[in-house]
Amino acid sequence: MTNAYDKSYISTAQTSMGRMLDYVANVMHMDISMFFKYFIASGIARQFENGDFSVIAGKSGVELVYDTFYELGVTDYNFPPPVFSFSKSMEYWTGWALAYFQWNTGLRFSDILAYIPLDDIIDLYHPYHEMDIRQFSDKMKELYKERKSDVNLKIIRKRNQITQKELADLSGIPLRTIQQYEQRKKDISKAQAIYLLRLSRTLHCSMEDLMEKIT
Repeated sequence: MTNAYDKSYISTAQTSMGRMLDYVANVMHMDISMFFKYFIASGIARQFENGDFSVIAGKSGVELVYDTFYELGVTDYNFPPPVFSFSKSMEYWTGWALAYFQWNTGLRFSDILAYIPLDDIIDLYHPYHEMDIRQFSDKMKELYKERKSDVNLKIIRKRNQITQKELADLSGIPLRTIQQYEQRKKDISKAQAIYLLRLSRTLHCSMEDLMEKIT
């Protein structure tokens, strides 16, 4: 498994995301799930998950909120002044822990939240906020695997509305191999590069889109 970006930035990234969600929930009094949809739509989330230094280390959590709305074209919002507290809210922990999990797995935030909504992550506050963050990450991986029944290849193939046989014919990949990838009998993340290239071109996606971050 490859981390999303260099480990030296993860502590700062966690703090920024923790403060971002704390500000949204406890100062703006806005639903954090709704805000996170804005965060993803703005493109700021993509920069964050890619380890853009100017975002994960160059911005405070409150500034990430400002930038999210600005990128969505909201320039006249009357943001309340930030309030800093020594105590950490559940929302702070949720952002702090989510940032670690995203870094640890390299998954996109949109992919994580498609299977584990923020409300479910908040529910993990007890007892995981008192545990090593790696135990939280292991629990998240367990939930992700339980809930994501289909591999990316199958999801993307169905989105393209083609059968396994059609994909095999179009890509030149043996039908049996495609079936084994979709049944998790073979790990597509270990597939030959030429196979991934052919499949991605046929399905109009990136090679990375076909990879399974958690196996």
